[in-house]
Amino acid sequence: MKGLFYIVKGEARAMDIEDLIRSAKKGDRQSLHELIERHIAIVERFAFQIGVPSNDVEDVTQEVFLRVYRFLNQYSGKTFTTWLYKITLNVARDHFKKLKRQNVKERMAIEHAQPINHIDSTMFKREEDVYLHELIQQLDEKYKWPLVLFYFHDKKINEIAKILSLPSATVNTRLARARAILKQELQTMGGGIDAAR
Repeated sequence: MKGLFYIVKGEARAMDIEDLIRSAKKGDRQSLHELIERHIAIVERFAFQIGVPSNDVEDVTQEVFLRVYRFLNQYSGKTFTTWLYKITLNVARDHFKKLKRQNVKERMAIEHAQPINHIDSTMFKREEDVYLHELIQQLDEKYKWPLVLFYFHDKKINEIAKILSLPSATVNTRLARARAILKQELQTMGGGIDAAR
C-alpha cells in the first residue's frame, strides 16, 4: 500500500508541475517563480557538472530560465525536466563557444584568481569527488553529457536519448565508452577511486 501512495504522490507532483506551467503560460508570475525555484538547483548542478566554470554557473542558469520564460508557450507538454535539460545543454554550448572566443591566457588568469564559490564547496564532499569531477571534465562532450545525466541526475537511457536527441543504443555505447575511459584513467593514476561507482 505504501508503494501505491508514492505512485499517486508522484503523479500528483507531476500534475502540479503541469498546473504551474499552464498558469505561467497565462502570465501568472508566481507560478513561473515557483517553477524556477523548484528547478534552479538541478540546472546549476547540471551546468557545473558538464563543464561550465563555477564562476559562470549563475549566468548560465539565469540564461536558461530566460529561455524557459521566452519559449514556455512552445513547451509541448512532455516531460518538463527533459525540456529543461535540453535548454541547459544549448545554453552551455553557447557559453562554451563564447569562452573559446575569449583570450585563453586572460581567462585562465581570471579563473585562477577567483576564490572557490559556494557551488564548489557544496558539490564536493570528499577529495575523491574533486578528482573524479576533474577526470570527467577531461572527457569529450559526447561521453561526458550522458555520463553526468546517468550517474549524477539519475536519468534513464531513454530520457537521456531524448535530452541529447540520440538513439538509445548510441547513449548506451557512449556510456560504456565513458566508463572505460574513466576506469583506464583511474588505473593509470593508481586506482585510488572505485571506477564502478
